[in-house]
Amino acid sequence: MKSFIVKGIPMRTIFLIIAILLPVIVLHAQDNGKKPTPRITHLDPAASRSLEILTGAPMTVTMRSGYVVLAPGHSVGKHSTMANEEALVVLAGQGELRITNGPVIPVKAFDVTYCPPEKEHDVVNTGTDTLRYVWLVAKAKQ
Repeated sequence: MKSFIVKGIPMRTIFLIIAILLPVIVLHAQDNGKKPTPRITHLDPAASRSLEILTGAPMTVTMRSGYVVLAPGHSVGKHSTMANEEALVVLAGQGELRITNGPVIPVKAFDVTYCPPEKEHDVVNTGTDTLRYVWLVAKAKQ
């Protein structure tokens, strides 16, 4: 590995410092005494792009969520719930929740779906209009 110098400090030393300090920083951020507080987020029904809504601690205990805007024929891409459970709240359009090696669940406006932990899945817009939904994940296992 070629050695790079940053202000007189070898890059390997910088990587070692980051490797040592990052877990400490993350633990401090998770245990900084801040408690989640009630909040409201207004979603734009005409938004042209997706956005994060809840980003986890310290904003919430374990929950994360986002607003997805998906054009016709597009998908979010396969991903796994890992140790999380996930709910989708469909606001507009139609599509499919495709569980790898499992069912294909058709969804439309005002449907709510559930995906258990450890499931790889994808969401695909099968309609002719924009698919809009909110996803919510929370740790299912400690």
